[in-house]
Amino acid sequence: MSLKKIFLYLSFTFLSGIGVAQIDVGGKQINIVYGANFTKDEAQYPGASIFSKDEKQVQFEHQGADLWCDIAIFYQKENKLRAIGNIRLQQGDSVQMTSGKIDYDGNIKLAKAWESVVLQNKDMTLKTDTLFFDREKQESFYNHYGTIVDSANTLTSRIGRYFMIPKKYQFLDRVHVENPEYTIDSEQLDYYQTSKNAYMYGPSTILGETYKIYCERGFYDTKIEQGYGIKNTRIDYNNRIIEGDSVYFDKTTEFASATNNIKVTDTINKGIIRAHYAEVFKAKDSVFATKRAVSISLVEKDSLYMHGDTLMITGKPEQRILRAFRNAKFYKTDLSGKCDSIHFNQKTGVTQLITRPVIWNGENQMTGDSIHLLSNLETEKLDSLKVLNNAFIISLDSISKTGYNQAKGKDLFGKFIENELQIIHLIKNTEVIYYMYNDKNELIGIDKTICSAIEMTLDKNEIETITFITNPDGDVFPETELPENSRKLKGFIWRGDERIYTKDAIFDDDDNNIVLPVIRGIENPIDIDAEEQERSKNEGDPVNGIPKANAQAARPNETKGASKKTQP
Repeated sequence: MSLKKIFLYLSFTFLSGIGVAQIDVGGKQINIVYGANFTKDEAQYPGASIFSKDEKQVQFEHQGADLWCDIAIFYQKENKLRAIGNIRLQQGDSVQMTSGKIDYDGNIKLAKAWESVVLQNKDMTLKTDTLFFDREKQESFYNHYGTIVDSANTLTSRIGRYFMIPKKYQFLDRVHVENPEYTIDSEQLDYYQTSKNAYMYGPSTILGETYKIYCERGFYDTKIEQGYGIKNTRIDYNNRIIEGDSVYFDKTTEFASATNNIKVTDTINKGIIRAHYAEVFKAKDSVFATKRAVSISLVEKDSLYMHGDTLMITGKPEQRILRAFRNAKFYKTDLSGKCDSIHFNQKTGVTQLITRPVIWNGENQMTGDSIHLLSNLETEKLDSLKVLNNAFIISLDSISKTGYNQAKGKDLFGKFIENELQIIHLIKNTEVIYYMYNDKNELIGIDKTICSAIEMTLDKNEIETITFITNPDGDVFPETELPENSRKLKGFIWRGDERIYTKDAIFDDDDNNIVLPVIRGIENPIDIDAEEQERSKNEGDPVNGIPKANAQAARPNETKGASKKTQP
């Protein structure tokens, strides 16, 4: 060995062995704390000093961080270091990293660690094969799978980044969160270690014991299993599927709600509710919906649409009760109607139309104080019809288009055959006005009769025959002999201008002109934790100084996810 090499060897051995640091010019130099054994290998590591452990490991220090290893290859001039074997990197009391190898650049304070890397602080452990640790930005990141374990969750992903100052993780590609109570799978997920809040970007699924949530942008509080989705969101919850622009969920209160373009599907009864605001209460097995709310159910291959300003469904499966309040309407291809409110009991198969009801069956208008539609519980087809008190049936004369065929009585009972109304019985103080024609569609006369009861048969929703039962009293009058004011029975009210011809006609102008709230965060980030931290800095408060309730109150005109509960 040359005299120069011997001198260098003795110098490094002396300085490092007694623990004296190297001279640090400008404060950026990596310092030797303990060098133990020193050597050089210019052929393999030109310009590097090689240190290896004796009874103690080699130790270096750099700007608040200490590194221990078995072997160190130190490029003093370049201010770079490669550490090998049983490595421990300690940054203050907060961060410790272990690995098999590390490359460290003291100029930019960047470490690359590989071989069984473990990064730890007081609250979490990160494991991966290769980890980059940027001490300047206080960030660490991996790009080939990693696992993070904290007090609540185990999180894995292909790509991950840890921001140490806000204690925030950003996971990309095949993100999976494992918890005894739930799992989360996502394409991108931001997670805060302190609050345990997760923010999901891209297709994401949360699977709990009693629920499943899918969204492409959303928030989830992993501590209490509460959150919301604001893009293509769906919740499978208590035999119902809830979809909407913004959907909120709370496991503790067993409550979910949705805002804008909502669809609630009853997976057992195959019924659907559409609206722009809805609430689901699991404990009460109920759904509340408003803002262009409509219930859609299948009746013998024909959809029945039911609307009201407010819809409410309660009861267990097979025992559902549906109520439509205020301005209630319904429509199916050959039957429609309206009233103030509708009450449907699945257990009895009875649909009640309450307060000023009217229904149209083909061209026939039927009114009364109360109207009941009865379904067959086995076939779920329409079975019968009851019009109770002041029953009145009217149809515009199909030939003249000026007169009205009419029949009235105290009560009306109808029979459906294959979902088509074919038989009608009117009882007690019945009266009829009927326009009669011959085979050439020439008017024979106008039949005006009273009797105790009437039976009518219908074919394709048009009156085919009328049978007078028990003491009929009347006559057929030539058109010229029956004055106009005698051609309408007492109580006649024609409501043809109110008739519902399509499923869209069940909605009024108010329903069609609803201004939907703007769902906050669809186009912009929804990271409330970051917002609160920034606001706390600006206002001089602690990092988590502003409660979420206050943060939301500061944005009253924006909707994150419906959360206000309206008890049914």
